[in-house]
Amino acid sequence: MGNKLSPVENRAGISSFGLHILAMAFMLMDHMWATVVPDNMWLTCVGRLAFPIFAFMIVEGYYHTGSVKKYMLRLLVFALISEVPFNLMVSGSVLYPFHQNVMWTLLLGLITVYFIGKLTEGCLCAMRILGAIMVVIAAFLLGSALMLDYYGYGVLTVVTFYLFRGSRWYLRLGQLVGLWIINFEMIGGLEIPVSLFGMSFDFPQQGFAVLALIFIWMYNGTQGPHGKAVKYAFYTFYPLHMLILALIALV
Repeated sequence: MGNKLSPVENRAGISSFGLHILAMAFMLMDHMWATVVPDNMWLTCVGRLAFPIFAFMIVEGYYHTGSVKKYMLRLLVFALISEVPFNLMVSGSVLYPFHQNVMWTLLLGLITVYFIGKLTEGCLCAMRILGAIMVVIAAFLLGSALMLDYYGYGVLTVVTFYLFRGSRWYLRLGQLVGLWIINFEMIGGLEIPVSLFGMSFDFPQQGFAVLALIFIWMYNGTQGPHGKAVKYAFYTFYPLHMLILALIALV
């Protein structure tokens, strides 16, 4: 913990830029289903892949940023900017206290891994590990109480990628098991009837989120196109696309 180097050695694959583009495309599909094309259920199924990618990139950002506090501040600013567009998209009104946008979830996830890192830096004694566990529990409860997008489960997703960061098989197994437990056992939700190889069964819609690992495991540790313009374009996309969809839906 605290190592700033990427654990990924293979340079073939998807860059950070590519993962952000994929995550934004998946999120757009999900939000289109929620606003302008609600009859296309497949859009929200594909949209489930967005959040794990964003959670993974939060952890990568934590390791590679020059200032974690400035990173937190950017998330805070865009969480505030995104609140009205998010409210308009989910409720059609400017104020909606019952669901908060995903920037808050990512911010809380970043704060959580920051404190875990501080508590466990240089020492893994029992008291420090217990303190880190208490931080995760507190963050989970806070995320759920504040009704953040994905509630406390979103924070657990970020923590999963922090604890099992790397490309070794046992770390990827940890990511797979963690996402399976969070999305299949904890969140679950709407179940979709599926027929495959002559067998019929119900598949939880949230379970599609696990498929995000296909793209995450293709990450090659490189940035791709980057710079302030690219960074703020990514941040701006979130409130802007929600505002546009909300306005279209309200017309």
